[in-house]
Amino acid sequence: MSTSKPVMEIPAKLVKELRERTNAGFSDCRAALVETNGDIEKAIDVLRKKGQAAAAKKATREATEGLIGHYIHAGGKIGVIVEINCESDFVARTDAFKQLCHDVAMHIAAVDPRYVRREDVTPEMLEKEREIYSAQARATGKPEQVIQKIVTGKMEKFYEESCLYEQHYIKDETQTIGEMISQAISKLGENIAIRRFARFKVGEGGGPSTEGTPEPVPTAANG
Repeated sequence: MSTSKPVMEIPAKLVKELRERTNAGFSDCRAALVETNGDIEKAIDVLRKKGQAAAAKKATREATEGLIGHYIHAGGKIGVIVEINCESDFVARTDAFKQLCHDVAMHIAAVDPRYVRREDVTPEMLEKEREIYSAQARATGKPEQVIQKIVTGKMEKFYEESCLYEQHYIKDETQTIGEMISQAISKLGENIAIRRFARFKVGEGGGPSTEGTPEPVPTAANG
């Protein structure tokens, strides 16, 4: 007599909804729903964790191909260019990769990040932010251990607001840009990384993000 646990029947409609929300494959979506007893929100978490694990395995692979994505907004008043790398020209030419470049560029236009990753924030900037948050916390008269917790929380908020990978995607705030990249890696099967970006607004100076970039980022002057 078999003692194996019967596999839960998952409605095709539920699998379809999960695929639309995550862009994961049919079999992966069905397996995640079986694992979570049909709970779609928990299934999304399962797929994201698997995507992040897959991304971590591929992160050491060299990505020297890719595209320069761009987005123009507000009647030509705001413009963004972003370089996203992958491993092969084949993936770079897929509609999915082109859409990723467009979506990231659009997000940058709307949210205006200052850095690509938290590792790109300069030590000087980090020290400056910590000093400001510490002073604000001490002004409340709270004990030192509480102040340190407040500063740590505010620093995490700083990363979330300032670093592209940490920001929540403008069209779907349930996921970060970093999670979007992990999902793309899982879907396309190659290491994918945002290398650099520049955001320009008519009448404002500055804009290019050069953190972690060996070559100069194009400016309005040199295109």
